[in-house]
Amino acid sequence: MKKIILSIDGMTCSACSNGLEKYLNKQDGIINASVNLVMENASIEYDKSKLNKTQIEEFVKKAGFKSLGEFKEININKKNQTEKVKFIIFTVLAIILMYISMGHMIKLPVLSFLDPHVYTINYMFVLLGITLCFIIYGFDIIRNGYKNFIHKTPNMDTLVGIGVITSFLYSLYNMYLVLEGNYQLVMNLYFESSSIVIYFVKLGRFIDGLSKDKTKEAIQKLVKITPNTAMIKVNGKLKKVTLDEIKKGDILVCTSGEKVAVDGEIIEGKAHFDESFITGESKPQAKEIGNNVIAGSLNYDGYIEYRAEKIGKDSTVSEIVKLVVEATNTKAPIAKVADKVSGFFVPTVIIIAILTFIIYLIIGQSFETAITTFVTILVVACPCSLGLATPLAIIVSEGVCASNGILIKKSEILENAQKTDVIIFDKTGTLTYGKLKISEIRNFSTMKEEKILQIVGSLESKTTHPIGKAFVDYLEENKIEKLEVKEFENITGYGIIGKINNQKLIIGNSKILDNYNIENKYIKEEKDLASKGNSIVYVVQNDKIISLIGVNDVIRIEAKKVLRNLLDMRIQPIMVTGDNEDTARVIAKELGITQIIAGVLPKEKSSVVKQLQKENKFVMMCGDGINDSPALAISDIGVSVNSGTDIAMNSSNVILTNNNLFNIISLINISKKTIKNIKQNLFWAFFYNFLMIPIAMGLLKPFGIFINPMIASLAMVLSSITVILNTLRLKNKIKRK
Repeated sequence: MKKIILSIDGMTCSACSNGLEKYLNKQDGIINASVNLVMENASIEYDKSKLNKTQIEEFVKKAGFKSLGEFKEININKKNQTEKVKFIIFTVLAIILMYISMGHMIKLPVLSFLDPHVYTINYMFVLLGITLCFIIYGFDIIRNGYKNFIHKTPNMDTLVGIGVITSFLYSLYNMYLVLEGNYQLVMNLYFESSSIVIYFVKLGRFIDGLSKDKTKEAIQKLVKITPNTAMIKVNGKLKKVTLDEIKKGDILVCTSGEKVAVDGEIIEGKAHFDESFITGESKPQAKEIGNNVIAGSLNYDGYIEYRAEKIGKDSTVSEIVKLVVEATNTKAPIAKVADKVSGFFVPTVIIIAILTFIIYLIIGQSFETAITTFVTILVVACPCSLGLATPLAIIVSEGVCASNGILIKKSEILENAQKTDVIIFDKTGTLTYGKLKISEIRNFSTMKEEKILQIVGSLESKTTHPIGKAFVDYLEENKIEKLEVKEFENITGYGIIGKINNQKLIIGNSKILDNYNIENKYIKEEKDLASKGNSIVYVVQNDKIISLIGVNDVIRIEAKKVLRNLLDMRIQPIMVTGDNEDTARVIAKELGITQIIAGVLPKEKSSVVKQLQKENKFVMMCGDGINDSPALAISDIGVSVNSGTDIAMNSSNVILTNNNLFNIISLINISKKTIKNIKQNLFWAFFYNFLMIPIAMGLLKPFGIFINPMIASLAMVLSSITVILNTLRLKNKIKRK
């Protein structure tokens, strides 16, 4: 077995990708094919003893698409603005068309030069001209319907295509008869049916296309984590080079405030590094000779020289990119209700229409009556309301979600969130705030706590250490003035010293006390703070300990209640983190989470998701860092908080823009109401079809009940209006949640 990923050209909508996928999976030698519309590629597993790349590309060509070779780079098409302009133009045209063709039927003022009974020729050619514009606009729908029909996988595009073309050709035929003198047939023109069906289908596709490139943009941003250039050491001299010039074994230099260029091993120096984008660990990691550094990690406070070990596609960041790309090429076997039903609905309607046409001719009815009945069946069954049933409910729900800080990027989410069995929470930045904060102060002096924090913050403002940033942030948030610091010194790995108002101050961890022979009487207090997951900061004034301060990644205020609510909903919460086991257990105990997975790397997080999916669990992943991107992409639903990186947000399906975890509960509840509304919409859509198709066939003619294509189109519109009104009820129900 061999796997290949081909770049595909010519896919414009889900009907294209679904049709190509079905066609490829039917071919002998192809074990599994998964077509990704967003990434514009096809991931194909095949038997190399039966097929080769050329033969597979030939299959793609026969399906009506073009292979651009193996997938190597991400191309982003900026078409959204153009599509928006087109849609606005055709919205205006649709309104004009409906006014001209049907306005006189509801007693609206008629434009004199377009009066169908007076200026018949003008009326017909204006309708024809506008309709031709819509035929061109919706040509991809007609083409895709044809492709799926000849590949024996008819879908909604097939039925739409047949209905549109038949109605158009029949209208052209009647237009010809009118031009021959049969002016009474001017009311038998149904150009508006063809046009409006295309318009509504395009409406759904326009909405789906608004965020088509999000995932590709996310993967491109992953690559930008690493710097563009680096300093390389050659014969004792420094030389600035691009990443492409770096070779394995080269010696590179990284100073404070710079990012590591490639994965490597430190051969000289030491420093603290922010690796939270990879490990999820919020605290800086101390690295020295012999330790490995990761490309993209930030050097906070030291100087190192490191040997390049992994470059290019072998780097950790590249591995993450690979995982995300592979994740976006996997598909959950979940199809929309309408798509499932259309599997038998579409061919059934086509067969019914054809059989009715033939039977009418056999029993001696005129060709005009037979073709009128044929068109009537297709028009009345044209799945306009069926096509609106799902997307309209989702559009309304997405709007309500957005106004409540829940940004939905894939329409399937609102159908599927209510299926959630398990929610995996990343700890850092998700269940916690993602940045170090002052959590507790033990004051052993007569000084006020605010004064102590002012002193510490003033000293820490001279460093770039993340623990120090917690104190600086405190001063800024509370608008506390910084004090003048003199004789400042940074002692790497221990702490800092300096003078404020001629008072000697030492701030750091317990190791700094030994350096200055300061007696530690507060070991018990230190252990107590540490047991709560704190990093400990000693504050010493004139060789006397005046305070112990615990700095921690504080748990979100709403986290406990959210987790409790999930348990009440019979949804299992799991915490995963790059933190060590002890720290993870402290946080888990406080949150009330019984299942934790600690010390995991990005690939392992993805493995956790995959394992749960193998157990037939519907998995939601909630995270914030780049380290969460692969897991967010491969989970059934990926949720990220807005405080996270852009990459994480773009790799997810849902963004909590106001950082409120309660919105996860809201999302699930809205999903339940949405899926209920969708089922109601589908019922009404099919109710009209099953009611009107027998009438369109003429089965009720003996009772004086029959319709023509115009009445059929009105019935189709009525079906759509019913669906729209029912969907508007959903908006009020959600807001009352």
